[in-house]
Amino acid sequence: MGESSDSVSIDIDDMVPFGGKEFLVKTSRGSLSVFVSGDQEKPALITYPDVALNYMSCFQGLFVCPDAASLLLHNFCIYHIDAPGHELGANVISSDAPLLSVDDLADQVAEVLDFFGLKRVLCLGVTAGAYILTLFAMKYTERVLGLILVSPICKAPTWTEWLYNKVLMNLLYFYGMCGVLKECLLQRYFSKELRSGVHGAESEIIQACLKLLDERQSMNVMRLLQAINKRHDLTDDLKKLQCKTLIFVGESSPFHPESVHMSTKIGRKNCTLVEVKACGSLVTEEHPLAMLVPMEFFLMGFGFQRQPPFATSSSNSSNPSSPSSHSCIAPELLSPEGLGIKLKPIKTRVDIEM
Repeated sequence: MGESSDSVSIDIDDMVPFGGKEFLVKTSRGSLSVFVSGDQEKPALITYPDVALNYMSCFQGLFVCPDAASLLLHNFCIYHIDAPGHELGANVISSDAPLLSVDDLADQVAEVLDFFGLKRVLCLGVTAGAYILTLFAMKYTERVLGLILVSPICKAPTWTEWLYNKVLMNLLYFYGMCGVLKECLLQRYFSKELRSGVHGAESEIIQACLKLLDERQSMNVMRLLQAINKRHDLTDDLKKLQCKTLIFVGESSPFHPESVHMSTKIGRKNCTLVEVKACGSLVTEEHPLAMLVPMEFFLMGFGFQRQPPFATSSSNSSNPSSPSSHSCIAPELLSPEGLGIKLKPIKTRVDIEM
């Protein structure tokens, strides 16, 4: 990628557990922070977090797992896209700036790909981020290789959700990131067991999340929540998705029914659903290890493999930049046994033709 006046590159290797650079990419709808981790010569995996989260608070638990590194960082360059104004140290977006719609947010993703010269990508999104990346995949079908969605939503908000989000927006406007609002967001992200401290040391996840929420600009979060609260129903167009899709959802997630509905509408030919027991919406943080086996089989379908033990730099027998050199995933690997139903806390729903 050449030098451009439309971005600023910031090396923050010392600030995060995985090295990389942050790019502030100017789009026609405002600037976006994109944290790039890995070799940009490798295939691209883009991520998009949920409301009020950035890439660190949404994906750190997954990407710091050694097994995830051998699977994801070995095969991909990761492009972490933060929602407008959600990056570390973000300023408050001017009140004069137009409010963005979900379509605007999806179009921004396309502009980020253009900036980095990316043609086709794999996508990983959580809840609101999963909706935006699904919409992106519908609008730019030729640019999406596959979707990995965590506790996704696809319907327009119900009246109950719409009203609830309005209450959250009022809290953000009048009180900022107050205690009540943070508790509501924790209920959105995590299971009751984790929030109650049942698992002891795992409550550190909650503490880390609360610390990062304190750093969010409440007005920026409100703008994103407004866009998500005005989202349109994608159900009728889900069957038009031309890419393979892997959906994870925690059984305790408030979006569990919608995620199951989404997997049904996409259809068994192109979609696999993995339900994670004793987990909320944010599977990437609460139970990241439960994602590894299904993701490994899913990525094998595109020719990507885990880094072999004791691999050397001269070894090119499993070159990740040449997916076509590997055979496609066998259908039997998408059976419950193949996806690790016996490896708790994973439970998998797959329709199998007899």
